[in-house]
Amino acid sequence: MTSDARRALVVRGGWEGHEPVKITELFLPFLREHGYDLRISDSLDVYGDAELLAATDLVVQCWTMGEITREQSAGLVAAVRAGTGLAGWHGGIVDSFRGDVGYHLLTGGQFLMHPHGFSDHTVTLAGKHADHPVIAGLTDFRVHTEKYWMVTDPLIDVLATTEFEADADRSRPVTMPAVWTRSWGAGRVFVSAIGHKPDDFDVPEVRALTERGLLWASR
Repeated sequence: MTSDARRALVVRGGWEGHEPVKITELFLPFLREHGYDLRISDSLDVYGDAELLAATDLVVQCWTMGEITREQSAGLVAAVRAGTGLAGWHGGIVDSFRGDVGYHLLTGGQFLMHPHGFSDHTVTLAGKHADHPVIAGLTDFRVHTEKYWMVTDPLIDVLATTEFEADADRSRPVTMPAVWTRSWGAGRVFVSAIGHKPDDFDVPEVRALTERGLLWASR
């Protein structure tokens, strides 16, 4: 690998139900093909290594739930603010470190619940962002997976949404962000709520927007 290769750090762990190893492995060949020198960590201690993060162009995180120390969280936030990109999907990025508000501010959203089981539902792309590199040329698509209910930051750029119908708990339908990007200082953050199971990425649009999101977020 040449010395000017871009560097990606894949941080994976937490709850095994989201298969962090199996799913992140889906994207390692793609990153290598796009010139990234990869480092993989099964420990959050890397977020405390300021020198390593400063030399990292992209952090791909797949770490559901778990605990992060104040120093680790501050290290990740500072690195993104300085220009390191952060990207992830589903619970690996928006159901992480539930007690850390600084982390939630960084990602721009936090998972609260999902209806029981998997459902067939439509992911609707945001027309006003149709030319965004993450979704350009794609169309609305269907998935059979979990649908996330989240709280989100009004400063995110929502690229795709899902619909929650009115029910016993919700008096009216709600349009929920499903894919978004945001800037954080000099860094970029990409989030997709889709990706509970490996075959979610068999949907061509899911695979495409996730891969594009990784590249978009990178320094």
